[in-house]
Amino acid sequence: MVCKGTSLNVEVGFLYSFTGELYCGLRLGSRTLVASPVNMSCCDSVDGKRVLDDVKDYYGKRLKKSDDLRIPTACSTQQTAGVPLAVRAAIGEVHDEVVTRYYGCGLITPEHVDGCKVLDLGSGTGRDVYMLSKLVGEKGFVTGVDMTDEQLEIANKYVSYHTEKFGYSKPNVEFIKGYIEKLGEAGLKDNTYDIIVSNCVVNLSPDKKAVLTEAHRVLKTGGELYFSDMYADRDLPEDIRKHQVLWGECFAGALSWKEFAEISTKIGFSQPRIVSASLSPIEDPELKAVVGDYQFASVTYRLFKLPATKDESCEAVYNGGISGWEDTLKLDYNHTFKKSEAVGVDSELATILKHSRFAEKFQFEKISDALADEDNLVDPFQYISVHGQSPNACCAPADKPATNGSCCKPTEK
Repeated sequence: MVCKGTSLNVEVGFLYSFTGELYCGLRLGSRTLVASPVNMSCCDSVDGKRVLDDVKDYYGKRLKKSDDLRIPTACSTQQTAGVPLAVRAAIGEVHDEVVTRYYGCGLITPEHVDGCKVLDLGSGTGRDVYMLSKLVGEKGFVTGVDMTDEQLEIANKYVSYHTEKFGYSKPNVEFIKGYIEKLGEAGLKDNTYDIIVSNCVVNLSPDKKAVLTEAHRVLKTGGELYFSDMYADRDLPEDIRKHQVLWGECFAGALSWKEFAEISTKIGFSQPRIVSASLSPIEDPELKAVVGDYQFASVTYRLFKLPATKDESCEAVYNGGISGWEDTLKLDYNHTFKKSEAVGVDSELATILKHSRFAEKFQFEKISDALADEDNLVDPFQYISVHGQSPNACCAPADKPATNGSCCKPTEK
């Protein structure tokens, strides 16, 4: 699934009014494929299967390459600024057909993934899976879950190719057919993964709470969900929710940042931590009139699955050594650790560092006086007003387009 229309005038997964009822559906040109009527927005309804099937059919059978996605959209690709050379080089080794048929947007690259078990939700043809395959190394493993047979066929076609190209003795990837709301039905077990990534996919799910709940279930304690999506500054009214174009372009389906924070913490995740955020303005006069003063932002958050009991606040010293972040590690907008420099961290951040994959890269020292819990900024709009827009958010600002429509091509050294 992606946040784009096409030259065929496609509007995906929208809500529209028909004989007084709300429906979920998909329109191809003048033809409307209707799913079932629903009593709530398509994003929150658990009965979105037929919508997903229609979308799956379109992206599996009708699109032939990523260039077929032609209508400008909120989700543009991430900038290469700040992306380590090793990451760009890894993407450069992914087979051309995998990249060409990959319909995701942006680039999600959590730090320190070597040796990790990683899950990609909505993996498509496997571009990010193969990129991560290179980064986790032969001792790591990457699983991609997608619902589209045609994209899975391409992904599986190049398993041997990438195994040989990376010099591995056996594959360290697998692709599984399934729905990200129902990972259990796809055979994914509890407490399995160190990291989960997802890139502008959760937004289009008919049941976002189920996605987050399943992600929490399959993560190990200390594991992380590192993902990007579109968010609204407050709950959207019905006239925006049911607007077909706004839905197809990822705006009408957006959760408010506050609702997202409430859902994720109730499930059991840590407070969401902002990595990057950029406003996604709507410039079209007609659509702007519908949206009014509602605002949207593309945000990369990281969530951690923590133990029930938190650790005490302490001082943390980064030892360095993480590839691409050897001297400085930026965990979120407010926490940058410089090598060999002691930093006081509150209880939640101490728990994150001590129980996650980062633990081996830090030393911890007790402090005599406990630190108060920090006022973690979760609101991306407040973040942007204070810190400005991030140049490398998943959905970059319209005035900073990605080169060649993609961040997949490594820049010249």
